[in-house]
Amino acid sequence: MNRLIREFFATLLHAARNLLPIVVVVGVFQFGVLRQMPDGLGAMIIGLGIVVLGVALFLQGLEMGVFPIARNLSDEFTAKGSLPWLMIFGFCIGFSAVIAEPALIAVAEQAELISEGRIDPVTLRVLVASSVGAVVAIGVLRIILGLPLHWMMIGGYIVVVLVTFFAPEEIVGLAYDSGGVTTNIVTVPLIAALGLGLAAAIRGRNPLIDGFGLVALAVMVPMITVQLYGVVVFTLADPESAAAGAEVIATLEDQAETVVPGTATALLADLGRMVLDVLPIILVVLVFQYLVIRKRIPHLPMVTFGFVLVIVGLYAFVVGLKLGLFPIGENMAEQLMAHGSLFWLYLFAFLIGFATTMAEPALIAIGDKAEEASAGRIRSNAIRLVVALGVATGITIGVHRIITGDSIHLYIIGGYCIVILLTFLAPRYIIALAYDLGGVTTSEVTVPLITALGIGLATNIEGRSVMIDGFGLIAFASIFPIVSVMLYAILADLLARTRGATT
Repeated sequence: MNRLIREFFATLLHAARNLLPIVVVVGVFQFGVLRQMPDGLGAMIIGLGIVVLGVALFLQGLEMGVFPIARNLSDEFTAKGSLPWLMIFGFCIGFSAVIAEPALIAVAEQAELISEGRIDPVTLRVLVASSVGAVVAIGVLRIILGLPLHWMMIGGYIVVVLVTFFAPEEIVGLAYDSGGVTTNIVTVPLIAALGLGLAAAIRGRNPLIDGFGLVALAVMVPMITVQLYGVVVFTLADPESAAAGAEVIATLEDQAETVVPGTATALLADLGRMVLDVLPIILVVLVFQYLVIRKRIPHLPMVTFGFVLVIVGLYAFVVGLKLGLFPIGENMAEQLMAHGSLFWLYLFAFLIGFATTMAEPALIAIGDKAEEASAGRIRSNAIRLVVALGVATGITIGVHRIITGDSIHLYIIGGYCIVILLTFLAPRYIIALAYDLGGVTTSEVTVPLITALGIGLATNIEGRSVMIDGFGLIAFASIFPIVSVMLYAILADLLARTRGATT
């Protein structure tokens, strides 16, 4: 018990350090550039404290509950030598992790509005969840057979680029955003643990090369699914009509509300909804553990307590964000546009992208697992810095696109062409991890703040459409970390060879 308490306080301190960049960025811009005292400063400070506590509880819960149960199931299925059951388990985990995802529900509802009812939100959610489930099952097969990931990713993103070329402009941003929201704070560690567990259990597999990649596949395929569905059902409706525009903006404003529950009953109700979001995953684990493997869960009290910590930590994290950061973040775009200096707007986009990425709990968890899988060859802190720089660059470019009004097609197609080229050049050990890190960056911290920034800019710039220009920043936050991580590995290899040649 004493060991667990010490580990928790170490995690708490780690979480506080990770959140510090967001506090610094917001503080510098609020007091140094805009020179305004933010409303509710006391609530913001309390919210930040709740965020730190939530992240610490969440990470502790992952280590106690999610990672052990995923490794145990992977070991049991591998020992049984049952490929069909492994693939079925992969499908069910992928489907259950996505179908109840609140961000996907929001994206589906927005797609319904944009298409004037042509896109059915339930159908879209089932398609996305099914595609994630199917691709996780295929990813499990890839690990078992030892197939190289880079060919799957190159082929997949060639399809993404081709589909994007033909997809209606109104659906592209939402399609890429839907790929980002499928990898949330619970899904990423669970799917990553499944892949790493399989790679560790199968002789001849390298956890770094073979264990990562499931998250990347779960991000890529929904982009294709949503765009294809949009191509099929979308009609030549006027997306900028006053009625449709007002309806969409009203919906987005409702979704962006940052009301924190004020009563014990409301708090319990919101916590209950959080449990319902995680419940499909828990049911899948229980069904496969007791009805398929037919063994008890090892260290059940510890695992159960770990899942409870994950749920409570996630809830505290979200409440803390609403209380502490969202009210500030939602107004920054409007304030900076009113300030009249594009330099400060670009700088804010870069710095807030960097800061939110450094605070992502899922990135922290995956960074630690990458360091463990590489036996220290890859440093968690270094890879997080590289990823954060990639996200910051991507968001800055995405903000520039909104300001200039350029077509998102050109940027997305160009970005993924660079990714495909770098996949041929990058060392094999980094490819799976690089693609996974592109999905990890679009989680609970980054998505709300970046989405609010994009919608705020599109709303406050004359001639921009919230539907066409307000979405898509998440896509930029997914593409450029892949680029930065691969470039980092290429440069590291070149430097290593150069040093070797001179000694």
